[in-house]
Parts: sequence; C-alpha cells; structure tokens
Amino acid sequence: MSDLVAELVEILSPERVLSRPEDLIPYGFDGTAALNSPATVVVFPETTAEVQQVVQVARRRKMPVVSRGSGTGLSGGSVPVAGGLVLCLVRMDRILEVDEKNLTLLAEPGVVTQRIAEAADAVGLLYPPDPGSLKISTIGGNVAENSGGLRGLKYGITRDYVMGLEVVLANGECVWLGSKCVKDVAGYSMKDVFIGSEGTLGIITRVLLKLVPKPAAKKTLLATFSRMSHAADTVSALIAAKIIPCTLEFLDRVTIRCVEDFAKIGLPLDAEALLLMETDGHPAVVEEQAQAMEAVARQCGAVSVVLARDAAHAAQLAAARRAAFSALARVAPTTILEDATVPRSALTAMIEFIQEVGQRHQLRIGTFGHMGDGNLHPTFLTDERNLAEMERVETAMREIFEYAVSLGGTITGEHGVGLAKKRFLPGAIGDASLELMRQLKRAWDPEGLLNPGKIFDR
Repeated sequence: MSDLVAELVEILSPERVLSRPEDLIPYGFDGTAALNSPATVVVFPETTAEVQQVVQVARRRKMPVVSRGSGTGLSGGSVPVAGGLVLCLVRMDRILEVDEKNLTLLAEPGVVTQRIAEAADAVGLLYPPDPGSLKISTIGGNVAENSGGLRGLKYGITRDYVMGLEVVLANGECVWLGSKCVKDVAGYSMKDVFIGSEGTLGIITRVLLKLVPKPAAKKTLLATFSRMSHAADTVSALIAAKIIPCTLEFLDRVTIRCVEDFAKIGLPLDAEALLLMETDGHPAVVEEQAQAMEAVARQCGAVSVVLARDAAHAAQLAAARRAAFSALARVAPTTILEDATVPRSALTAMIEFIQEVGQRHQLRIGTFGHMGDGNLHPTFLTDERNLAEMERVETAMREIFEYAVSLGGTITGEHGVGLAKKRFLPGAIGDASLELMRQLKRAWDPEGLLNPGKIFDR
C-alpha cells in the first residue's frame, strides 16, 4: 500500500490521495440501502491525463478501478470492490463550453446536473433530463447510469442528449466518440455503448450534451383520485388523446401521507393517488393542453384538479413529487427504492400487484414514480437489522420484478443494475443477451479491472 500511495501521490498530490481508514468511510457506499464495502484507496484526478495515469498504475498492479461521482446511485454501481481503487471525479467539475450556435454544452464528468441546467437556462436553452437527485448527482454519473427524470415522457432520458463522449479505456488510452453534428452515422455509434454501461467499459472524462430551446410557457396541475385505477386510466386516456405532458408523475396513499407529514404542502390525506401533470411549449398550446388535461382527468374520475396559480405555486406542487423519496426515508431505518418499469397499458395491473405483494408479505411499500412512461418506484420502508423482514423484502422484490417482466416490462427503468439487481438480470434479458454483454466486456476490458462484479459476473 505504501508503494501504491507514493506512486499515486507523485501523479496527483498528497491531498488528492486518501488511504487512512477514517478518510475512506464516505466512499464505501452509495445511495443504495444495505450495500457497502470499504475502499482501499481513493484518488481525485483533475484532468483526463491524470485519469489515464491512474488507470495505468492500477492496470500494472492488477487493481480494480471503480469510478465515482457524488455517490447518489441506487443500484450499488459505485460501491468499492475489495482491494480496488476508487476514482472519484468530482474535482473534474468545469463546464468547458456552451455553444449557442450549435445548441451544445461540453462539460467534465464532475459537474453537478443542476449546474448544467442553470448554464443552459442562462442563455435561454433547456437541458431536459432532470433526475430526482439533480441537485447532487453529477453528469458523468447520469451518463454512466443513463438517468431518467420527471420530464422523460416528453423529452426522453440522458441517452437522448449525449452527442459525444471522451472516454478513458481499461488500457489507459483515451478516445473521443461522437460529434456536434446532428447527423453522424460514420461507423458504429460507439458512444451509445458507454451510456448506461455503469463504469464497466470505460471512464467518462468529458460529455458533449445537446440542448433545446427553452419552452415559452408552462402550466402545472395536480389531480386527486379516490382510486389508483382512475389515475392510471387518466394516463392512458391522455396518451390516447395524443396529449404528451412534459411531466406526468404520481404518488400513492402511503407516499402522500409521508410527503404531507414531511413538507406540510397541504395534500389531501384521504386521496388514494395524486397525479402531477405539466405541459410546456407555446403559450396558446399550453393553455389548450392544460384545459384538455383537466377535462380528461375529471372524465376518468378525478375528485379534484388544482391548476397552479403562478410559478411559485407550481414549484410547491412539484415539490410534493420531488420530496417523495426524502419523505419516505424518514419513516423507517432502511429505505429501499426500486424502479420496476412496465408498458403504460399495464400500469394498473402492476400497481395493484405491488399493493397485493406488500399486504401478503406484511411489508410497508410506498409507490410513486413516472406514470407517464410506466416507470414505478415501489419503495420498501423496512429495517435492515430485522433479518426476517429483509428476507420478505427480498422475496417481494423478486416477485415484483418477475411480474413486471411478465407484463413486457423491465427490472430497471433508470437506476441501473449494479450490484443490487444483477441476480435479476438473466430473467429479464435472457442468457443470449447476457452472453453478448459479457463478450463486449471481455473484448474491451480483458483483465476485468473496470468496476468488476457490477451488472454481471464474468
């Protein structure tokens, strides 16, 4: 260890290399409950060249390398590997360029997502992906996990806004993939392979993002329902009417009560479900769509529909959804946030199944999520010290994922596989697809040093 630390200090500096056990504690876990492992050494590079040198040192020593941003991941993707090196990229935090002529932004991986949004907003543009952790998460982590967000229904996810990547490979070489061109089909779309690869194929050191014009207007509505099925019916009816809100989020009864206790927003405690609906675009279109959305919700059984009075009121209504995870996390010692995703037509069946599973296994589960794109977040309120209850949680999770797959869904819509879900991956994608991924991993990282054990075992 002393030789390793000395070599790393020579490349970086003493304050950018951590090796004392007490200093390593914050880097032994991410946002995933019940998953942790002590780091061996943590380094903080500030340039791509330094990342390359660190990777080369690790390669010579056959050390695993786990790249990390803010550690907000929810699949254990940045949990350290025994005997490995943690490459923390938070000091690579510069926005290098905002190109208004080409509607692009170039940033280093450690830039916090909200800073990306603010830089775009400052010039009248919009970076649409808005994960729930945008105030803390970094853009490199967003790309590595292919993060989603509340605006995913209309605008898409992180993958849809990545035009180029700089990546350091397992052998220490650096490559640039993509361009500022809207059309670019010169060869394989290699950048797309790295998006969502969870640090297992390469280390992202620069990201070229697409921006879009900022919408001129927005309206926010909050609909209340006495039955969950009515909320799901509203989603289906909106899509059938060819109305695509920029946000279509929901909270169930458990989550509503937790959020109200936490934030005191004034939510109706007798509601079975809430839908947060937002539309944006040209003012005339926004006005028309807001009226249509309210009418559809009422036709589908909404007890009430509240239209935000102004931007401040809209932010207050949206806060109910954004506070969901924080509110639920106050209820029990351990909060396990999942993200099973199904086709929109299967939402009612999936939600009812989650409720039934919770009752059958005597578990408290709060469900919220992106109802517009079928991405649900069943959240287990439990205690990891209660081994019997954790066994029931494990059984319930398996049943939920298996049911989601049976409905044509998937085990994760935005959190990734990491450590938390790799045991469910074969059942979700099949052995042939899994072997194809293994072949790619072996070709690009033959020694298996980049984030080993995540997504699948070799």
